[in-house]
Amino acid sequence: MVSFSDTYSFQDLVQLRKLRDLRATRLSASSIRASVHAMQAVSGMINPLLEAGTAKKGSRLLFRHSGAVMEPITRQFVFDFEGHQDLVRAENQGMTQSQLVARTGDLFLEAVRCEEAGKKLEAVEIYQNILRLDPGHAPAAINLGTILYNQRQFAAAERLYRQAAEADANYALAWFDLGNVLDELQRLSEAVEAYRNAIRLAPGYADAHYNLALAYERQNERRKALRHWVAYLKLDPIGPWANHARGQTRKILDREKLTIVYRSPRAIRLEPR
Repeated sequence: MVSFSDTYSFQDLVQLRKLRDLRATRLSASSIRASVHAMQAVSGMINPLLEAGTAKKGSRLLFRHSGAVMEPITRQFVFDFEGHQDLVRAENQGMTQSQLVARTGDLFLEAVRCEEAGKKLEAVEIYQNILRLDPGHAPAAINLGTILYNQRQFAAAERLYRQAAEADANYALAWFDLGNVLDELQRLSEAVEAYRNAIRLAPGYADAHYNLALAYERQNERRKALRHWVAYLKLDPIGPWANHARGQTRKILDREKLTIVYRSPRAIRLEPR
């Protein structure tokens, strides 16, 4: 628990906010204290309020950690399968919108820290918790989708990227990542549409231009690809992929016997030589 001090660390502030939110659910201070001490004894955690998820069920404080739910005072340990949805509803019950935002924000920060520390399984679990609490949390859906994408679980990653795009249709990264996974699944037409959405939302998104150019080339639509190779080079002329983009541009210009004409700083026109 947090001791009185003239100064507080960031972790102290996170813990104080969590205590405030638990008190707002009408859990008594003595009940919270007893549960925390019991969880420390049972699990070996130094600070269960920061290291585990929490939920209220009746007058009890539950902790969720490593895929299981525990009521530490009675030492009842229940693996978290179908019953987890009840726990989530219990955790969400009585929360105001601002409390829900604060709670998911704390969890998201914890998940990112787990990723940075190489604790992928823990990060996956936390992102899943966030999405159970708030299915519209687009950043959590994207980050979880990317973990699964890197594990080549493409179907699951696609569902999460679509979930993020549906939650925030103006989130260019969601559309870009969706394009990447659709590309891996060889669904090029859908990938092209996703990349186009990303570019529509963020015209200066260099990587989206690059990947869209690649997708168009695989569809043998070289002139469309050329526009995006050129756009990429205008945005990132010295990046790690610039030489490849420059080479593809030259190949298409020579093959199609085209020349590039700039009508304005942003407008690119292709004309026969």
